Amino acid sequence: MKIVHLAKMTGVSGMEKHLLSLLPGLRAHGIDASLLVLTERNRPMDTYLASMRQLGVPAESIMIGADIDPGLIGRLARRFRESRYDAVHTHLIHADLYGILAAKRAGIRRIFMTGHNDDRFRRRWPVRLLQGWLWRQVAGGIAISRALRDFVIRYEFAPPERVHVVHYGYDPRPDPNESQARDALCRELNLTPQAPIVGSMCRLIEQKGLTHAIRAFWQIAEQVQGAHYIIVGDGPLRAMLEQQVEGFQLKKRVHFLGWRDDAAALLPAFDALLMPSLWEGFGIVALEAMAARVPVIASRVSALPEIVENGVTGFLTEPANASALAECLLDVLNNPALAREMGENGRRRLEAEFGVQRMVDGTLKVYQSA
Repeated sequence: MKIVHLAKMTGVSGMEKHLLSLLPGLRAHGIDASLLVLTERNRPMDTYLASMRQLGVPAESIMIGADIDPGLIGRLARRFRESRYDAVHTHLIHADLYGILAAKRAGIRRIFMTGHNDDRFRRRWPVRLLQGWLWRQVAGGIAISRALRDFVIRYEFAPPERVHVVHYGYDPRPDPNESQARDALCRELNLTPQAPIVGSMCRLIEQKGLTHAIRAFWQIAEQVQGAHYIIVGDGPLRAMLEQQVEGFQLKKRVHFLGWRDDAAALLPAFDALLMPSLWEGFGIVALEAMAARVPVIASRVSALPEIVENGVTGFLTEPANASALAECLLDVLNNPALAREMGENGRRRLEAEFGVQRMVDGTLKVYQSA
């Protein structure tokens, strides 16, 4: 099968990381998989495309003029015909709409679609009706979690028989050196190596719930002397979150590092990863933390209960509940033996349940079933 994956990208987050694992895995199984990225003029994805090519996956970009770009359908249809694709697989709403319409115009019948998130705008009626129509045009669909499958069936009217659950996969790198990672981070921030460190890695947007994490850290700051909170990522809420930190007089103990190319390498330095999301399509950073043997403290929303085993690999709390987050932080930071045990349990769970090969096999089954 010669198949092109189509996705709109403006940065690298969970879906983009997912494709960096999935497409090389498909090619290793004889699928001629390639990637076509819809890009905005002021947000090129050249570095990402180069990374995909280095993995042996043909990858190109095509410009999308705006959210509404009717001419894109014809441009994509011509590209699909010229490249003689047997199948098209779309990711996220722009690619779903334009890619499916273009594939049908190009006469391609094998069309696949993956649902990656349960964003709140997807509950609005125009979006629900549009997505319901799109789900009925595909030969097979994927939801990246059981929670998301329930969501697209309930809110997007997806036919249940067409939606298959295939979790994201992540293969651990060679065992991380915790002491080296901690020493490097402590030198960078001028911290003592013994300092308790918790962290979050995400876009700084409402969905990630960081305002509740900062409040939780404030609640435990006096009880855990010398503890620090590291926030890796950037986004439109950064200024507001920095103001919140300043209001709590935590400026010397909460550190905003911005976007980091070495984000995954920082994880072994953490005593716990905080994921106080208000909703979450999947949360691949949780898998990265499990690979680094770091316990995860997350909200009990969307897919996160499918990843984090409460009391075993970390803790689950009700969303937007700073006090509950604070209690879990105290349990982890005051009990290093518990944190180590949870980290080991997380690594074992990752290797057993969330390997890349399982993800590739699941995707192949969807292709074969169609």
